[in-house]
Amino acid sequence: MIALAADCILLRREDGEAEPVNAGTISIEVVSDGQPPFDDEFVKEASAAVWHYFRNEAGRDCVTVAEFAEALEKVLHGFNLEPGKGAENGQTGIVEADLQKLAVASGQAFELTFFPRLRAELRTQLRSSPHVLRFRGLRRCVLRLTGARRWTPRCRSLQDQIISFLRECFNAEARPEKCSLVVV
Repeated sequence: MIALAADCILLRREDGEAEPVNAGTISIEVVSDGQPPFDDEFVKEASAAVWHYFRNEAGRDCVTVAEFAEALEKVLHGFNLEPGKGAENGQTGIVEADLQKLAVASGQAFELTFFPRLRAELRTQLRSSPHVLRFRGLRRCVLRLTGARRWTPRCRSLQDQIISFLRECFNAEARPEKCSLVVV
């Protein structure tokens, strides 16, 4: 038996066949009436977050297509913010920040200036009272800061540090009551 790669889970179809997939190889298509509610990049990031949940949080190495689709549907439904939703309490919709741009702006000092910039960006974005504050580009950011070309244990460690730092800062800041933090 061949061991499953560390960055894969088995996605089992209805016919019983299973295929190893990682967060970047899952192909998702959202069907809706009229204008799609999300752009392709957002759907890819949401599916990567669902993959991460099953692989790392739930500790699963095999998931059925139905389970994956149901979890992704719940996630996307939670983000389906109609224009003006939340406006009655002064909140805007989704506010987004790019972690890779912060890493590039940190220059040669890398982590020394990255974390203060990250905290400042979080504070700036929270001023607009968002319903969802999304930091995207985590993987590219980590690869940039570590100078790595491939994912390594050091990358994983830095990724965990960034997520922990964002959680701590988010919890310490004054923010709208129903504001969510998403890091992808």
